[in-house]
Amino acid sequence: MCTILFAFKAHPKYDLIFLGNRDEFKNRPSLKVHFWESNPSILAGMDLEKGGTWTGITKSGRISFVTNYRNAMHSSLIKSRGYLTQHFLDTDATPLEYLEKIKLQRDQYGPFNLVVGTFKELWFYSNMEDKIFSLNPGVYGLSNAYLDTPWFKLKRAKNFFLNVLNTDFIVDDLFKILDDKVTPPDEELPNTGVSLEAERMLSSVYIDTPEYGTMFKTVILASSSGQVEFYEKSLDKKSNWSMTSFNFKCDLNRL
Repeated sequence: MCTILFAFKAHPKYDLIFLGNRDEFKNRPSLKVHFWESNPSILAGMDLEKGGTWTGITKSGRISFVTNYRNAMHSSLIKSRGYLTQHFLDTDATPLEYLEKIKLQRDQYGPFNLVVGTFKELWFYSNMEDKIFSLNPGVYGLSNAYLDTPWFKLKRAKNFFLNVLNTDFIVDDLFKILDDKVTPPDEELPNTGVSLEAERMLSSVYIDTPEYGTMFKTVILASSSGQVEFYEKSLDKKSNWSMTSFNFKCDLNRL
């Protein structure tokens, strides 16, 4: 994922509200969200090139999502960052136990930000900052830098998100936040070590270029009772968007 917003225990109806765009090269093979054959409890998309997933949830209420940390001085290493999310969904380890294990393996992955947890607790770890901590109830933004880094697109999206949370919103209102194409003036661009042209191209929430862009848009609504609504819009090879949705109840007794 490249732009993520989430509200954790910050809404009267939902314990977790998640919005995220996955930006990727358009020729990178991926599968849209589905229950995995290898573990039917996992609901997630799948990266067919390097493996793993960018965002996923299980029938027991485990959830994980990851973003790359953009830094031109680092390159992806042997292990796919998509496995960071998949392996948490596959394991019974507590969020803290899992992140402590990943911390020991941090040099085996390219730079990343990882959130793992359940409806009851969320934890964050970045191998760039190398700190594990639990997240307090609140509204957060995450892109290709540290949690809540005040990039233009993240500040703008978070403001829209906060406004929507104060309304009787529908799912389309959340997807509209993910469709924002507004870019900042050059003086407000981050400096992540890529070219100015690349910084401009990557500076909006929704990205669309001939070779690279937003390929998946995800909205997840999870209530304290365990009810989950999972909505995903995916872009096909003909540049057409399609919606996939799932509505199910998690067995929170398995947490």
